[in-house]
Amino acid sequence: MFNNRPIGFFDSGVGGTSIWKAVNHLLPKENTIYLADSKNAPYGEKSSDEILELSVKNTEILLGMDCKMIIVACNTATTNAIQTLRSRYEIPFVGIEPAIKPAANNSKTNSIGVLATKGTLTSTLFTNAAQLYCNTTIVEQIGHGLVELIESGRTNSNEMTALLQTYLQPMIEADVDYLVLGCSHYPYLIPQIKKILPAHVKIIDSGEAVARQTLRILNETGFCDSEHGSHQFFTNKETTVLRSILGPSMNIQHLDF
Repeated sequence: MFNNRPIGFFDSGVGGTSIWKAVNHLLPKENTIYLADSKNAPYGEKSSDEILELSVKNTEILLGMDCKMIIVACNTATTNAIQTLRSRYEIPFVGIEPAIKPAANNSKTNSIGVLATKGTLTSTLFTNAAQLYCNTTIVEQIGHGLVELIESGRTNSNEMTALLQTYLQPMIEADVDYLVLGCSHYPYLIPQIKKILPAHVKIIDSGEAVARQTLRILNETGFCDSEHGSHQFFTNKETTVLRSILGPSMNIQHLDF
């Protein structure tokens, strides 16, 4: 069964491109549309009502672009809004949740770290997931300021390094052997994180899991039959940072939304 309609993605900015890359790597023939809501980044500092309102807005835009499914490429939007989105709209949604389960199940020290936004760590979905692993110490850390630095093109700045050292030190002291990245922006920080954490600490993000779930849904909704997928990226701020992440050949446009 073929279905050439695009897969839609949205995030509070450029971070969800880490999820897009994983999906595109597994499913290179699929057409995609990506919304970077950088004007409203970070979602993690907003109220649940605001996050839901923004998620509905983004969903309506992608539906207007005839998307066959939507990937909520944002942990905060997933944990605060995806249940409502699934009940309100008929198309499939794929979300991102911090990968606590594989970290807790594989930890040898029974101590894992979770670096995420305030909106994710304070959500009911995250709290319920964390409570399932009461025998594991979970060191939670809100990544204040990290998304803002990535969105402004300062991923490799001294300021970023200083913040990461502050946030990761309690995890080192707690002897974590897994670090769960609970924000789709944070995979772009992995090179810096690896310089700070002990070499044995494994870092988990959700990109591959989202790609596999997308593949499962496409078995029901239909795959593209094109040779190569076509991709459109829209941002409601300037395109410089998005272009630096994706490369000059990608179709990146400014869109007021």
